[in-house]
Amino acid sequence: MRIEDIDNNFRVKASGGEQTVFFDVSQPPFTVHGLLSDENGYYRLPYDVARAANDGVEGLNLHTAGGRVRFRTDAGRIVLRAEMRSVTKMPHFALTGSAGFDLYADGVYRGTFVPPFDVETGYTAELYTGTEGVCEITVHFPLYSGVTKLELGFPEGATLMKARDYAVTKPVVYYGSSITQGGCASRPGNAYQNILSRLLSCDHINLGFSGSAKGENCMAEYIADLSMSAFVLDYDHNAPDPGHLEATHSAFFGIIREKQPDLPVFMLSRPQPVPCEDDIIRRDIVKRTYETAVKSGDRNVYFIDGTQMLTAFGGDSGTVDGCHPNDLGFYCMAKALEPGLGSVL
Repeated sequence: MRIEDIDNNFRVKASGGEQTVFFDVSQPPFTVHGLLSDENGYYRLPYDVARAANDGVEGLNLHTAGGRVRFRTDAGRIVLRAEMRSVTKMPHFALTGSAGFDLYADGVYRGTFVPPFDVETGYTAELYTGTEGVCEITVHFPLYSGVTKLELGFPEGATLMKARDYAVTKPVVYYGSSITQGGCASRPGNAYQNILSRLLSCDHINLGFSGSAKGENCMAEYIADLSMSAFVLDYDHNAPDPGHLEATHSAFFGIIREKQPDLPVFMLSRPQPVPCEDDIIRRDIVKRTYETAVKSGDRNVYFIDGTQMLTAFGGDSGTVDGCHPNDLGFYCMAKALEPGLGSVL
C-alpha cells in the first residue's frame, strides 16, 4: 500500500479541471530574478565564463539555484507547469528542495509545487494561495535541477500585474560551494539567500556550485564586473586543501576589491559547529584575508566565523550529514548574516 493512499496529505496535487490560462514567466508582467535565459532555458552564468572555470561549474550552471519569478495577482489558485532538462535525486536531499518550486504570497509561505517521485522531464502541480485580493507572489526555482521552461496558470479572468521592486534592487551576489547552492534545504525557499532576500527585501544572485567553486580567477573577474550591493564569499568547502584556500582566497578578494573598492564584502568560513583541526585551519585562512584587509584600511569587509553560525539553535542539529545544512542550519546562517548585511544595505 502506498502512503498517499493512506494519508491524503502526502498526495501530490496535480492540476484540476477548472479552466486555466497559462503564461510563460519569461514574459511580462512576470519578472525573473537571479537567472539568465535563452531559447534553451535558464542558467546562472554566461556559458563562456562557466566553461572557463571548470567542468563542474559548466554543468551546475544549468541548475536554477536562487532563481525567482515575481508578480502580483488576485488568483486564489495557481497551476505550475515546468519543463526540465535535469532532475537531481540524492538520498539525503528532499526532492522538494532539489526539484520543487516554492510559493510565497506577501512574504508568507503558502506551499510547494511538489514534483512526483518519478519526475524526469518536468511536471504539473497546483496550489491555492489562501489569500483574498491582490497579493505579491514569489515562486522560488529548484536548487539542484535544470528548468528549460516555466509556465504558470490562473483561472480565466484573474488579474496579473508586475511585482513591486525589491527595496534593494542591486543584487547581493553569493559565491561558494554546495551549501551556497542550497544543499540540503528541504525546499528552495529555505536556502539561506532566499531567506535573506525575504527578510531584507533584496534581490540576489546565487553562484554556488556544488563541489566546484574553487576560487578561479575567471570567476573573480566576472563577479568583479557585476553591479551588486554586497558580495558574500563562501567557497571554503570546495578548496581541495588548506593550501589551495591559502593560495586563492586573498587573491580572489583582491580582484573584487580592485574593481569595486567600496563594495561591502562578507567572508564566511564553513558552517561547522563541531570543527576539526582542518576546519580551524581553513577558518583562520579566511580570517587572515579579512584581517589583512582591515589593517590596510578597508572598512567595508566583514568576517563571519562558521564554527559559531549554527550554535544559536540546535548546534549539531543543523546539518543532514555533518556538512550540508538542513532548514534549521540555513535559518541560522541567514540570522548570522542578517545584522551585518541589513546594516550595509
